[in-house]
Amino acid sequence: MKTAEIKRRFLAHFEANGHAVVPSAPLPAIDDPNLLFINAGMVQFVPYFLGQRTPPWRTAASVQKCIRTPDIDEVGKTSRHGTFFQMNGNFSFGDYFKAGAIPLAWELSTKPVEQGGFGLDPEKIWATVYLDDDEAIDIWRQTGLPAERIVRRGKKDNFWSMGIPGPAGPCSELYYDRGPAYGPEGGPEVDEDRYLEFWNLVFMQHEIADVRSKEDFRIVGDLPNKNIDTGMGLERIASILQGVDNLYEIDEVRPILARAAELTGKSYGTQSGHAANQSHPDDVRLRVIADHVRTSLMLIGDGVTPSNEGRGYVLRRIMRRAIRAMRLLGWQDRALPELLPIARDCMAPSYPELATDFDRISTYAYAEEDQFLGTLRAGTTILDTAIADTKRAGGPSLAADKAFQLHDTYGFPIDLTLEIAAEQGLQVDQDGFRRLMAEQRTRAKADAQARKTGHVDLSAYRAVLDDGGAVQFTGYAEVSRESTVRALLTTGGVNVPAAGEGDLIELVLDTTPFYAEGGGQQADWGVINVGGGQVEVLDVQQPLPGLIVHKARVLRGEVRSGEAGFAEIDVNRRRAISRSHTATHLIHQTMRNFLGDAATQAGSLNAPGRLRFDFNTPGAVAPSVLHDVEQQVNEVLLRDLEVTAFITSQEEARRIGAMALFGEKYGDEVRVVEVGDYARELCGGTHVARSGQLGLVKILSEGSVGSGVRRVEALVGIDAFGFLAKEHLLVSRLAELFRVPGDQVADRVEQTVTALRDAEKELEKLRAQMVLGGAATLAAQAKDLHGIAYVGTEAPEGAGGNDVRTLAQEIRGKIDAARPAVVAVAARAGGKASLVVSVNAAAKGRGVSAADLVKGALSGRGGGNADLAQGGGVPAGQAPALLAAVEKAVDETR
Repeated sequence: MKTAEIKRRFLAHFEANGHAVVPSAPLPAIDDPNLLFINAGMVQFVPYFLGQRTPPWRTAASVQKCIRTPDIDEVGKTSRHGTFFQMNGNFSFGDYFKAGAIPLAWELSTKPVEQGGFGLDPEKIWATVYLDDDEAIDIWRQTGLPAERIVRRGKKDNFWSMGIPGPAGPCSELYYDRGPAYGPEGGPEVDEDRYLEFWNLVFMQHEIADVRSKEDFRIVGDLPNKNIDTGMGLERIASILQGVDNLYEIDEVRPILARAAELTGKSYGTQSGHAANQSHPDDVRLRVIADHVRTSLMLIGDGVTPSNEGRGYVLRRIMRRAIRAMRLLGWQDRALPELLPIARDCMAPSYPELATDFDRISTYAYAEEDQFLGTLRAGTTILDTAIADTKRAGGPSLAADKAFQLHDTYGFPIDLTLEIAAEQGLQVDQDGFRRLMAEQRTRAKADAQARKTGHVDLSAYRAVLDDGGAVQFTGYAEVSRESTVRALLTTGGVNVPAAGEGDLIELVLDTTPFYAEGGGQQADWGVINVGGGQVEVLDVQQPLPGLIVHKARVLRGEVRSGEAGFAEIDVNRRRAISRSHTATHLIHQTMRNFLGDAATQAGSLNAPGRLRFDFNTPGAVAPSVLHDVEQQVNEVLLRDLEVTAFITSQEEARRIGAMALFGEKYGDEVRVVEVGDYARELCGGTHVARSGQLGLVKILSEGSVGSGVRRVEALVGIDAFGFLAKEHLLVSRLAELFRVPGDQVADRVEQTVTALRDAEKELEKLRAQMVLGGAATLAAQAKDLHGIAYVGTEAPEGAGGNDVRTLAQEIRGKIDAARPAVVAVAARAGGKASLVVSVNAAAKGRGVSAADLVKGALSGRGGGNADLAQGGGVPAGQAPALLAAVEKAVDETR
């Protein structure tokens, strides 16, 4: 049974049992500060489990794309671990509980294939339950599962959470016995390769906090409802139904593995057994390649691009592990152009957007591989030097800090370091390397933990939301309105009945025209008059979906919770921000017109009169293209197109071609903003009524903000006019100074700069000639200090560092090489004195060192070697004293 068919049957089973089919959310988990990626099927439903939002359905089913990387080193070594996977899930939000979930799972698992089920043999299914969950055991017995195939297990195995504060609960897991070829008898506690888990039924009823490990956490209370969250690993059930040993051999993964084996000349499976612990190292590497290439495809497909931080770093690490594994198997050429199209063809039946968007995906992937291959070449050179130094010193192994530096700073894989060192007869201090890696991980975990907020931190806001429901935003249609104060909170989150003049507060209204910061758009400012008091709104945020919080200062009087008030936004600020937001949409669409659909938005800032627009593209945008983008945008303004917004279904929005941003999560209903027939985009922000109201858009700059991400900054409206007016004045002034028309200023400035550079070069030559002109005379006047020819002199005022070094060496060269010689040259520049000392070979034979002389004159400062050394940084007036100190040291040489 193909994986796509398994997915179809799962959704059909639950749809037939009254569940709403919900599409997968994008992999980047943008709504949760604790997660880089969605790592479980229930993540997009967390607000429903916590009671923060009312679910639009009582029961639902989905097939969610997921990423998990904590066990990345286990990929390929077990039948269970993969970085990307798909999770079939059915969910109940206060509807059915254990008595409904267990029979639904049993029915789909055991129902014959011809009747739409999976047709698993009931005699081979085992179940595990939490230690004291007698209720679940009774229900399993009622389905026909005998007691000897029901196992009680502890928190580690049968209590589920996301690994962070939030919803959790005991669970019951289903296992399938794959037979004695995979391991010994005895059930899941004995061998989880033979007994493969394929479905986890979580009885979601608790909220946890203070999560320190899978078994160490605190239950802070019960959820508002008893819920069901199940997860059936699509890849795992596919491996069972397709009769293969592991998830790397199913139909969506095996073709990638087979192509990698073909390229590297390996024969997959011939040297391995059925069980994962019987795998040959080459087979493990082939599985890593197949898993990581597919994961890279899915991540880039959902808008993640390689970088050195966050999600981009995870992607980069996964891609580089795949490329490294190919090299360890003997493939030295580019690998991804051979493998990524195979992954596309495997996954496109379930995710057709991977095929239509493959040009963008492959552009980023191939560029990252090229960059990494360059890193490998540079790292190999550094490693070769380190190996040579180690062998020269007679050491048996490469130092841990050198291996760690290669890995951490240059991205050079430790596996390659081990392999190359072994070829040279050296070991690597692996214990030291692992210690340094552990220290780095500890620091990273501590930093990540420090950033975590957890759901419990929002308890004060949640209480306000629970008491009064969502705040109604009316700002699309009005800029002021009467409303009632629902709650007052201190900045520390404490609910208070009243606040007085000068207090900083957080204020919640029942309805508000104030826009909360989001989607790149800055928040509205303004005032709220309440009773006899007035507050100034400084910021507006939405800490929980549906809860709009005004961060404000009480200007006068007293403000009390429950009082009626009048909210009024700063209209001029709103209009300026709205102009910037509409301009961002136009720049986004126009960039795509010139650079292709790959130029998708990666971030934005819409502020009064200015905007910042980040977008995905592999390289810099040519100035000519930027000019054309700016011109086309302003032509749209001249057309004075109507700007409209409407609510529609997500499906209809896709049908009409509305742009959605990568990483954003949208509900069933979405808001679409159109600028005439030119731009159409999903957006919750505020906009102008017509494009002509923008007046003018002026692009100021374009540059890189990370790997594959560029940034455009622009001015809009009166700010753009003001900028151009200043530029006009500047050009007029330059035209007046150069006495040329304005359109010739640039050429004249270029000519002047070229002439100045030529003059500087001539001055440099003259200065060098002046400095070196007296070298012969100075050499002839050398003092004899106990058989050592000594010259001490000051360079001409303002001589550059190179000139001073050259003069010292030139004087030394004019002295007979057979005669020991020391030359000291002091120089003054910028109020500081410097010293250069040059020593010939004959003087070195007498034990004289240039480095020692410089450090002696400068009290230990300076650097260089025995032939030539320099130092400085002392007051300019000390130049003669430096020469005297060197002369004294030479004179004392015997």
